[in-house]
Amino acid sequence: MSTASAFATAATFLWLGMVFAISFIEAPLKFRAPGITIPLGLGIGRLVFRALNAVEVVWAVVLVVCAAAGGWIGDAQGILVIIVAVLLAIQVGGVRPVLNRRSDAVLAAGDAYVEGPRSNTHLVYVAFEVVKVGVLIAIGVLLLA
Repeated sequence: MSTASAFATAATFLWLGMVFAISFIEAPLKFRAPGITIPLGLGIGRLVFRALNAVEVVWAVVLVVCAAAGGWIGDAQGILVIIVAVLLAIQVGGVRPVLNRRSDAVLAAGDAYVEGPRSNTHLVYVAFEVVKVGVLIAIGVLLLA
């Protein structure tokens, strides 16, 4: 295994583990904790997801650089690296701002917040997470093959 592939493999599985831990474990459980209100949970979630997305951008850059350095940008795993980077860019640049506007409104209401209908945008974000996880698993498997 080349150095580029080794770094890419590590970055892929670290990224995958972070998404699983934050998006599929921490985020849903946070709202079940005693005393956590919707505004408080959203405030925590915004901080956590801002940090997660920042680290994800770093992993995406690492993967793109490794794909280019390793000469496999046109191979299946290289194409998947581009796909996962594009998915992340859409999430961070397109979906998160819509979610932030909604959470801004909830946070501005503070204790006066009354729970309303759930946002469909949140489901779009979750769908991106699921697809991103699938692509990261595929990248990891191809790099290990």
